[in-house]
Amino acid sequence: MAGAGRVAGLDNPARAAMWRKTVHNLTGHSFLAGAVVCFAVFSWYPMVREFIMSFQRTRRGVTTWVGWHNYERVWHDPSFFAAWRNTAMFTLLALLIGYALPFFIAVLLNELRHARGYLRAVVYLPVMLPPASALLLFRYAYDPGDAGIFNYLLHAVHLPTSQWVQSTAMTTPSLVIASTWMNVGSSILVYLAALQNIPGELYEAAELDGAGLLRRLWHVTVPQTRLILSLMFLLQVVATMQVFIEPLILAGGAGVQDSATSVVYLMYQHAFRQNDLNGAAALGVMLMVVLAGFSVAYARLSPRQD
Repeated sequence: MAGAGRVAGLDNPARAAMWRKTVHNLTGHSFLAGAVVCFAVFSWYPMVREFIMSFQRTRRGVTTWVGWHNYERVWHDPSFFAAWRNTAMFTLLALLIGYALPFFIAVLLNELRHARGYLRAVVYLPVMLPPASALLLFRYAYDPGDAGIFNYLLHAVHLPTSQWVQSTAMTTPSLVIASTWMNVGSSILVYLAALQNIPGELYEAAELDGAGLLRRLWHVTVPQTRLILSLMFLLQVVATMQVFIEPLILAGGAGVQDSATSVVYLMYQHAFRQNDLNGAAALGVMLMVVLAGFSVAYARLSPRQD
């Protein structure tokens, strides 16, 4: 009788629709629960734990609260300001080279009519290489002697050679070149996907109005891909501010006179070389605050539709 009553209740269209909606919502939330748990365990908890550790001091298994002492210690670290300066310079150069270059390559590939698939595979090949392997190749290419391929090419065209990562002036540009080469393929694919969603009628109308390639690029392509360009700008700033593996492999970490030291490498130094996890946590909180502040400011300054 109870089962009959339940079935009878579901015969009501309103109750049946509510039941289906409830089951649909429970199914969706059950799928989301896995992602929430992963974020909570692997992202949110480490951030909260890092924030707490930055105000603590652990010695011989005893943890005490020390307030802002860890922040004061890392502030007076001799490499502190050099690390932030190098990180800012790396981010700026990476934006000048690695942000605009993939977009223009994607535009050129999108205009091609032949061998488009082959060229897409070619530009994506560096992304498929393990970062450590790719950087070891660049380390060999940056050899300041005759064995380095870059100096060999410069010498072949009668140009002055360079010390590359052994020079304080060329360390950051050398890191940016390697990083751009490794990551340019993924950005190109994202831009290509955005370019292919632009209606062809817009280009046809621009051509009928007599617009050339540059005018079509500025008045059609850029406005239609503004959202992707904005998102990629934000993601690239966040990623480049966390540069670590490039200075570690190419310049041995610090480089000549701290010319390659980054904020994340300084965190690594405190955590694993000096066994100072609390100081590393303080640096991590500083970097997190800077990136969060930049993200909020960028979101507020961006157009509302973006």
